[in-house]
Amino acid sequence: MVLPADLRTAEAEALAALQQALSAEPTGRWTVELRFEGLKIQPLAQRLLAALGEIGDPRLLFADAGATALAKRDRPELAPRQASLGDQKRLQQSQEASTAGLLILVAPAQADYEQVEAICGAHGGPVVLLNGSLEEAAIGIGSVARERRKGFLSRWQSAYALIPLDGGALKRAFPAPWALYRRDADGHRFVAEFETRPDSEQQAEALEGGAAPGVGRSLEAMDRFLEGLRS
Repeated sequence: MVLPADLRTAEAEALAALQQALSAEPTGRWTVELRFEGLKIQPLAQRLLAALGEIGDPRLLFADAGATALAKRDRPELAPRQASLGDQKRLQQSQEASTAGLLILVAPAQADYEQVEAICGAHGGPVVLLNGSLEEAAIGIGSVARERRKGFLSRWQSAYALIPLDGGALKRAFPAPWALYRRDADGHRFVAEFETRPDSEQQAEALEGGAAPGVGRSLEAMDRFLEGLRS
């Protein structure tokens, strides 16, 4: 178990993991996460779209019209496969949208929760959340709204995740388990794996009581990866 040496390696891992996830569950709801401050999500999403080609008729959905216009300007050859959440919802309401293609939702935020839920509810094909942040969305008041939100979010599975932590990093590449790495003086070191995403307490316990110095494979890959994001 190793960490990617740079962003392009992480993207290649994410693409391979996503393809395996979609093969395992062709109509599933999947997440892809690369949670690094300063990461430019639009070009990453467009490279993923281009790498997928026409397989599954993939489309990128951006949060708003402004982000969509910018994306189309930067990659005009991909323009027919780029739209906004609002565009997709209007197509669905007019019954002109494909119900089978792959939708990749690019960094939807808490404010986009209602649209995301509606789009997913009307779409029979697979959906991928790329760096989505819907977890703390405030959907109404009361137990009914909370249960609706909880039920919707519980359906998502992780295809790929690469997440920096205080003192370490967390990675998942479907179908492998979640892997936790501790940052030591000489790089990142694998300390534990989990079948499901570990919560903060599990992470802290493993990082504090994980492999002793000198045990496991010492890695400097994450340090190079972070440096690559800054350049």
